[in-house]
Amino acid sequence: MDWAAKREWALDEHERRLVTPATEGEREDFRLAGIAGASWAGGLSAVMLGEPEEASALLRRAADQYETSWGAAPAGAWGRPIAMLRCRLMAGDHDGARRDAEAALAAGAAEATGPIGGYCAALALLVLRRDPEARPVAERIAEEGLQPVAVAHALAALAAADAPAYEAARREVLGSFEERDAFLEDVPVADTVLVLDALARERGLEVTALSSPLLPA
Repeated sequence: MDWAAKREWALDEHERRLVTPATEGEREDFRLAGIAGASWAGGLSAVMLGEPEEASALLRRAADQYETSWGAAPAGAWGRPIAMLRCRLMAGDHDGARRDAEAALAAGAAEATGPIGGYCAALALLVLRRDPEARPVAERIAEEGLQPVAVAHALAALAAADAPAYEAARREVLGSFEERDAFLEDVPVADTVLVLDALARERGLEVTALSSPLLPA
């Protein structure tokens, strides 16, 4: 992957999407999520290029734009706060992540049914260091079929501060990315591993380097 070219595409695509109105029948929150997706693609490209300051700026922008999209979305659109939290964690924006986590829980993520709502709740609780509450949620969404299930196992291991279990789960998460044929915005990055590792480091868990074309060198 030519990451410099991908970053330039993402920056250009972001500007194009900003000025392109929704097509007939298109939901406005989906249009706004597309704008955020371009910022996210640019941010991950910067991550892969080893440019942390630009990556952080673009991922913070993506989180803000996903928040705007969430505000325009119908109730239960838990994918948007998940995206916000993921972007904040990869950007190292801990204050922003805590703010977004509080907002997700205030909106009812902890009471939401299904694996996506549970994923949002588990992430939010882990960001807020409410690990005893996060663990049963992570275990529940594993049983409910969150895909890949290794993500739920990793969340549960983080909540339990179980370093060996976490190491095994994060490797399974990476493996699930390496088996994919398609990626959002055609950005082949195992970003979930980066998100999980950010949470692990906050807990003082050792994070070993993993070698993969889907992760930064």
